[in-house]
Amino acid sequence: MSDVLLLNGPNLGILGRREPEIYGTDTLADIERAVAEEVAPRGWRVIARQHDCEGALIGAIQSSYDTVGAIVNPGALMIAGWSLRDALANYPRPWMEVHLSNVWARESFRHESVLAPLASGVIVGLGALGYRLAARALVSTVA
Repeated sequence: MSDVLLLNGPNLGILGRREPEIYGTDTLADIERAVAEEVAPRGWRVIARQHDCEGALIGAIQSSYDTVGAIVNPGALMIAGWSLRDALANYPRPWMEVHLSNVWARESFRHESVLAPLASGVIVGLGALGYRLAARALVSTVA
């Protein structure tokens, strides 16, 4: 069996309670189950990690080089998470960047991701469905 890294950054551990008008009512556990459902037919398992600290996210990436790919919601670290960017640049597998909200419909400081140029794909603004779509894209991308 192969593993998929599902990595979520700062403030995403409180999904379902955090500004539901922006981020929806699905919890992180709901999202983890949905991703697991999407990748299960391929025989993959999900290794889910959420950290509010950039260093812990980097550690999760560096200890997951043997995964088949990753789905990453960096939260606000998309804006200035340069050390997270460096860790993802060294990650040897395809990965998808996901954001629950449409970052371009929000404050201008959210309009650029330092990570997106490295990602195999980026999905924004589709709520929790974006994670399912990222999982499907990853399944299609990994040979």
